[in-house]
Order: sequence, then C-alpha cells, then structure tokens
Amino acid sequence: MNNPTSKYEKMNFRFCGTSGLQLPAISFGLWHNFGSVDLYENSRKMILYAFERGITHFDLANNYGPEPGSAEETFGRILHKDLAGYRDQMIISTKAGYYMWPGPYGDGGSRKYLLASLDQSLQRMNLDYVDIYYHHRPDPDTPIEESMLALDHAVRQGKALYVGISSYNSEQTREAMRIMRELRTPCIIHQVKYNMFDRDIERDLLDTLKEFGLGCIVFSPLAQGLLTDKYLNDIPADSRAAKPNGFLSKDAITDQRRAQIKKLNAIAQSRNQSLAQLAVAWVLRQETVTSALIGASSIEQIDDNLKVLENSELSTEELKQINDVLQ
Repeated sequence: MNNPTSKYEKMNFRFCGTSGLQLPAISFGLWHNFGSVDLYENSRKMILYAFERGITHFDLANNYGPEPGSAEETFGRILHKDLAGYRDQMIISTKAGYYMWPGPYGDGGSRKYLLASLDQSLQRMNLDYVDIYYHHRPDPDTPIEESMLALDHAVRQGKALYVGISSYNSEQTREAMRIMRELRTPCIIHQVKYNMFDRDIERDLLDTLKEFGLGCIVFSPLAQGLLTDKYLNDIPADSRAAKPNGFLSKDAITDQRRAQIKKLNAIAQSRNQSLAQLAVAWVLRQETVTSALIGASSIEQIDDNLKVLENSELSTEELKQINDVLQ
C-alpha cells in the first residue's frame, strides 16, 4: 500500500448501532465472483483495490463459491499473500445457516453445525478468529436460544469478536436480542436484504433494530444488478442474469420492471449519478443502516459504487420521485 492512511480519508465510517465498532459505509461482499470457478487474479485485484479505497470490511459465508467454501479459500489466500500485515485494519465476517455438507449436521442452526462450520471457515481462511460471525438465517427446527448460545460460545472461545444475525424477522430479532442481552454477548449487527424493489424491512424491522441498538448492513442493495444500467435494454451475455449458477433469473426482468429501471435511471442521471450509485445512496439514507454490501466483477464496478460517497444526500423531492416510480 502506497499510503497506509490515505484510504481512510476516502471512506465514510459509521458506528454499528450503539457498539463501538465502525464499519465503512460501503462494504465488500464475496457472494459472487470469488469461487473456484472464477479467475483468481481478477478476485485478487478487486480485493486489493477495494481495501486501497477504504473498504475495510469483507463479508463471506461458509457456502459462498461455487464450489461452497471456495470464496473463503480464495480470500484467505489473498489475505495471507498480499494483506497479512493489515489484519488489524480489516473487518472479516462469515456466516453459517444454509446447507453446507451432507447429513443432519451441515445445515440449519444447531450448536453442532454453527460451531463446526466456524472451525471450518477459520481453517479455510487460515485465521484464528473472525471479527463478526453470523447465523445466516433462522432455523424453524432449532430453538433460537440454541443458535444464540452457539454464537455466544464462539465469542467466549475467542473465535469471533462480535456476532450477528441475518434474515431474522422483527419477532425473531426480539427473541434473539433478549437472550443475547442476558448473556451479555456482543451481538451488534443484523444483515438484511434491502433495496428499492424489496422494502420489507421498513414495516417493523428497522424500528426493532433501532430499539435494540443493532447496526444494520444491507445485502443486495442493487437487487442482484437490476438497479444498474446493465438491464436497461437487454440481458448482456456476461451478466448475472445470463449465468446458469446465478441468483438473478431472466424472468425477473419483466417489461414493467424494465420500465421502472429506466425511470430510476433518469432520476440518477439528473443527479449526475449512475443508477447503481442512486440505489446505494437510497439505502444509506436510512439512519439505522450502517453499511451497504456491494458485490462486483471488476474494479470498475467497485469504483462506480464508491462514487456514491461524493453525492449521497437525497432531497425530499427526489425521494418522492423515487417512491412514485416504485409504487
């Protein structure tokens, strides 16, 4: 790194709820483009570029790939080859909760699965601890208390500094936080899906997070790429919707959706922004939101997202225009 402090001058940092941990307004998620099927050198360039630009938080999960686990392996390789001296300047998170290995102990929210998965994640990344360890989703077949006790144990073992939950609804979040407060476990963050096309958390979850002093990190702020200029006219061959192993279906890009995208793009252009920048600014407008998780397939996409920091304020009139499009 040419100037070890300059990257902090380029980034806005926000406190994670009422905790003392600060996260960059833009965090980097390794859900796509860091698996064993992806080009390693491109993955390496993106991680190094992101860190140089002040993105200090890298978010993973046990099953990110494909193949599952390979994103953690890729990240661990880059971390130890290029960024080993910067570990204490980084926030590294991982998660468990979805299917990872065969049998009854490789999925869900049991103590057995969560603690075994964390050990495997640490081994893949060659780390002693992660900064944040999440339960990736609530498990209807496991008591929330058991999952929370497993997260608590991870902290007490020294394998996680903080813990969090993801995709819990308001009622589940309340139950989880009641348990964590009794245990005095630093559960400080909730990872949620939130974007212009998915506003479910506005009903009551954001209020619950504020009540309990939980930070909020948003995944899919660009709606899997829908909120970019990529799909304004067609579906590019190299796009996420065109990939057989992606999570964005071609069927999601309806005529009605494309019409909304074009109108939102016009609002972005009136602000001298890309649609992606407008979409990130829109989620960051929420006081409770600590950080927006972006994904990328190139350093150019990272750069485009980071430019939102130069123009992240939305006027009342602009918010009204956006709401009119979304309705």
